[in-house]
Amino acid sequence: MLNEETIAAIADELVEAGRTRTPVPLLHTRYEGMDVEDAYAVQKLWASRLEAEGRRVAGRKIGLTSKAMQAATGITEPDYGVIFDDQVLENGAVVEWKRYTHPRIEVELAFKLGKDLTGRGPNGTAVTLFDVLDATDYVVPALEILDSRIEMEGRTIVDTISDNAALGAMVVGGRPVRPHETDLRWIASLLYRNQEIVETGVAAGVLNHPATGVAWLADKLAQHGQDLRAGDLILAGSFTRPMWVYEGDTVYADYGPLGTVTCRFV
Repeated sequence: MLNEETIAAIADELVEAGRTRTPVPLLHTRYEGMDVEDAYAVQKLWASRLEAEGRRVAGRKIGLTSKAMQAATGITEPDYGVIFDDQVLENGAVVEWKRYTHPRIEVELAFKLGKDLTGRGPNGTAVTLFDVLDATDYVVPALEILDSRIEMEGRTIVDTISDNAALGAMVVGGRPVRPHETDLRWIASLLYRNQEIVETGVAAGVLNHPATGVAWLADKLAQHGQDLRAGDLILAGSFTRPMWVYEGDTVYADYGPLGTVTCRFV
């Protein structure tokens, strides 16, 4: 385990990397023995630094939940990150490409919680898929914009978690649905870049049901003394591989009966 001084130094380094848009060298190669719990400690302190600057937490993201994403990254366990309110963009957003480092797009579903969701603590019971559905107000299509404050080549789970699970922003759109109005497993999306289909996917690719990822998140947060609250927006994980985007690109995701989500990079 890393000491508190080292964790603080890494968190401050990542805050500065976010400001300058200059990724820092891989952490796992510089800090021998750094583990997952160290990485979450870095992320938590990094997020608290940004909260102290006035940013507000709007929810959480879950990453690396599908085989497509695990194959794309070489990492085989999920992770999570923090979503700040200024990272939640409206459908049709015009996004400054240079604001992000190596931006990529993922197709996801977002869960808006109507009730608190407390995970399994030392003596608690594991959260189930049905608990998540009961606590969810609505589910809505979303795009995630991936960012990077740490070098990408050769990253491990330690680097990804410390980097807030690579979250840059999210775009919310389409038609919200109550969780029991449709079979969430069969929600599908066609992802276009400049009128060309680049990726397709079905939400069941996320742990067989996207709500399963939210249950995992609630239990994982409980291990770190945190929980999910009513009003939180949860990105449940991508069911396509990440798609690279460049200046001038228009991104369009067609969710069929749930509508479309789009953004443009300038």
